[in-house]
Amino acid sequence: MKYFVEQQSVVRKIWGKSDTILFIFAGAAGEFALNKAVDWLYYTGKLPSDPLGRLFSTVQYARKIVFAPEGQAYKAIESMRKIHTAVEESRGASIPDWAYRDVLFMLVHYSIAAHELLEQKLSDTEKAAVYNVFYRVGIGMGIKDLPANYNDWLPIREAHLQADLQKSNYTTDLFRQYKKHLGVLRYKVLLESQKLVCPNKVKTLLEFNDFSLLKPIIPLYKLSRFIKLNGWIKELLLPAAYKKEILSLDKFHLQNK
Repeated sequence: MKYFVEQQSVVRKIWGKSDTILFIFAGAAGEFALNKAVDWLYYTGKLPSDPLGRLFSTVQYARKIVFAPEGQAYKAIESMRKIHTAVEESRGASIPDWAYRDVLFMLVHYSIAAHELLEQKLSDTEKAAVYNVFYRVGIGMGIKDLPANYNDWLPIREAHLQADLQKSNYTTDLFRQYKKHLGVLRYKVLLESQKLVCPNKVKTLLEFNDFSLLKPIIPLYKLSRFIKLNGWIKELLLPAAYKKEILSLDKFHLQNK
């Protein structure tokens, strides 16, 4: 059976661990809130009423595609395209092409950043493999003007960060919703996680300093995985509504090795 992502690909390793996915989510949550097209995510009302669920749905789609047989992956990609088309038709306007690219670019950046934070540095070849997976997702969704390879993507990603982000009332409201849905402790963990994986432009706009309280804890957390304490830590920190779903990610990975 042919899979959308080869079974030995580093992309499967990245998306097969709940720890890594949580940092992908954390970073994307910060950058989503700054995007100039975030009003599209407010249009249906789903984002402000359930910001965690809305963002996790994006992450879940990506994860399913990474582990799916090629045919099923393309069906999932087509499903995503239809969902966005329906929103556009309802609003009577088109989501800007650059906004589609921004979301895809986030998945590339945070996949690499989260893995390098929790595991090890990726080689240029491995980074190129990450980009290629999401490039094919983008092509399947009909996203225009995507860079052909990782090296071409790097300056365009930086240009998008400079052009497409701003702190707005939507940003303030979304972070208010994050705090409401996560609670004070988990919200603090979210902010400190974002400091570790977000690009400098995002951290500047969110007025973050360079030091994260989690930085000295990350090595201890890595050690906890070897002595099987990380499950207890996740139980403590994960929001109850998504705890079972997130913890199941590791089991899903083991079943699809």
